[in-house]
Amino acid sequence: MKRKKKKSWGIIRSVVIAIILAIIIRQFLFNHIVVYGTSMLPTLHDHNHVVINKLSYKISEPRRFDIIVFHADRKQDYIKRVIGLPGETVEYKDDQLYIDGKKVKEPFLKKIKHPDQGLFTYDFKEKVPEGTVFVLGDNRRESQDSREIGPIPLNQVIGKAMFVFWPVTEVKHLP
Repeated sequence: MKRKKKKSWGIIRSVVIAIILAIIIRQFLFNHIVVYGTSMLPTLHDHNHVVINKLSYKISEPRRFDIIVFHADRKQDYIKRVIGLPGETVEYKDDQLYIDGKKVKEPFLKKIKHPDQGLFTYDFKEKVPEGTVFVLGDNRRESQDSREIGPIPLNQVIGKAMFVFWPVTEVKHLP
């Protein structure tokens, strides 16, 4: 009888420790998000499951072209790509990105063909306020991003998207 109690207590203790570790990891280190919609095509697809590193921006700032997750409002989190950093001027002119007047290549960007063959990213120019980042979806025509919702305060950033883990056919590391 004593042996069964000891074995049962060992199992219960292991399960409790595992649950506590899972809560700590999810709360402070890693989480996951499901991508909804087409705003990040072709990089991320609808219903991709992505692991988020929540610790990365507690020890450093987002960098240009990081894919981040942030609170868009009280109910929704968005996943977008950082284009402009605090204090920079972001400009698009004739489908070309300029940061502080200097041409910047976007090697990750594969322009999705649209029937009307118009501009992929319409022209705009915006100064990024301190304490914020300017984000865009990779599918510029289908993205609600900083052009509509404004620059994202750094305190609203949840973390950096690290890799896609589901579906298995689309597993990949995100730069």
